[in-house]
Amino acid sequence: MPKIYYENDANLDLIRNKTIGIIGYGSQGHAHALNLRDSGMNVMVGLYPGSKSWTQAQVAGLRVATVEEVARDADVIMILVPDQLQRQVYYESIEPGLRAGKMIMFAHGFNIHFNQIVPPSDVDVTMIAPKAPGHRMREMFVQGVGVPGLIAVHQNASENAHQLALAYGRGVGCAKAGIIETTFAEETETDLFGEQVVLCGGVTALVKTAFETLLQAGYQPEVAYFECMHELKLLVDLMHEGGMSYMRYSISDTAEYGDYTRGPRVIDDHVRGNMKQILANIRSGAFAREWILENQAGRPSFLALRRQNQEHIIERVGADLRGMMPWLKPGAAAQQAAAQQAAPQQSTAAPPPAAEPEPAYPEPAPSAPSTFDEAYQARRVPNPLSDPTPPAEDDGGRGTDSWNG
Repeated sequence: MPKIYYENDANLDLIRNKTIGIIGYGSQGHAHALNLRDSGMNVMVGLYPGSKSWTQAQVAGLRVATVEEVARDADVIMILVPDQLQRQVYYESIEPGLRAGKMIMFAHGFNIHFNQIVPPSDVDVTMIAPKAPGHRMREMFVQGVGVPGLIAVHQNASENAHQLALAYGRGVGCAKAGIIETTFAEETETDLFGEQVVLCGGVTALVKTAFETLLQAGYQPEVAYFECMHELKLLVDLMHEGGMSYMRYSISDTAEYGDYTRGPRVIDDHVRGNMKQILANIRSGAFAREWILENQAGRPSFLALRRQNQEHIIERVGADLRGMMPWLKPGAAAQQAAAQQAAPQQSTAAPPPAAEPEPAYPEPAPSAPSTFDEAYQARRVPNPLSDPTPPAEDDGGRGTDSWNG
């Protein structure tokens, strides 16, 4: 069993008289800063001049300064900017303000584990990694609960780094749920592996491939979407609540039998071998080198892949179907009702002659999925609730403040 720490194992007094600097005020940054503030800690937020998050943090009652000023004045510095920016921010704005006895912290070990950041030997280097998005982390803290987290120590210059990091973990609320002991290597490698083969890459590839298979067989995109995408959340929620056994308890015997007998044919030894190769590429640093070089080159492949996936037919079909489900977005039900009231009344004139039957969806070549998209677009009706303005290409819909993700 791993070592798990709770509130009784962590002493907030160890950091109560220290200044804690949070670098970045995005999803994780705002949660760390506000939770620590509400735990009675002295918090500063470090941002670049002109950041749109500057005013947001000030309105929340936090002290805001430049990254250089926070690095100089803070005793504990938690770096919560995106992985691809951390090296530059660290060497340009953080390292010049370091001195012996300070502690640098991370919520993900990528830059330490792959030697993109090499701190001086006289500072502590630790990790507290909450296992939830920042907004959920903040929500749970306000409710008095907390989310689980991981703790790791990379460098123990003070000989008290572990206890200081535990105190920080209690301050952000993780000790209420439990903080599990790990290492920078284990956290980084398992995090990347989970993202690539299951949580992001594996799931999206599985959903898209299944969806395309049904379309190629002549089934309607809307029905394929419900079966391959929409219902996924229902099953994941059951597994999240009670594990795979609870999910199987909740489904039909037919579905359960198909699970046992067909699932291993989809995820077979060939797929297992691919997973092992992906893990080997992560552990060797090959993936890290690829991602670092991609960013140094201006992210051409990444941006092209993002655009290609945003334009996939499953995204268009999903947007239309979600427009039929206003409960998915708070306030959307009232918006839908207003839109229906504003719509022109149906004419009482004689109906027009019957239209020609719709052609079946053409079966595309594997390299031309746009054929499905064109057929779908030709017959869809615009939905004001599901046709948002597309995000600007330069920011991917995340906003121009790249530290606000």
